[in-house]
Amino acid sequence: MPNIKSSTELRNNYNDISNLCHSTREPIFITKNGQGDLAIMSIETYEMINGRLELYSLLDEGRKAVQEDKTRPFKEAIADIRKALEVANENL
Repeated sequence: MPNIKSSTELRNNYNDISNLCHSTREPIFITKNGQGDLAIMSIETYEMINGRLELYSLLDEGRKAVQEDKTRPFKEAIADIRKALEVANENL
């Protein structure tokens, strides 16, 4: 069940709503004049959601690459990664 608070509650009870955001790790929906207006969340929740979106995007990219037969052998990919890491370490 979503947490719904009014803009008046947000203004008058900011600390309580902030604590609720952190403890539930879920967005809180803010209404203005009885209508949905905002969704607020903790920075940690925001970063977690953005991380998921980035992961989903990468997974979709991989799925599309498989469908389009744009893949290469695992050993070749690992060798390229190791080579790039060696170059990066040499430049430190």
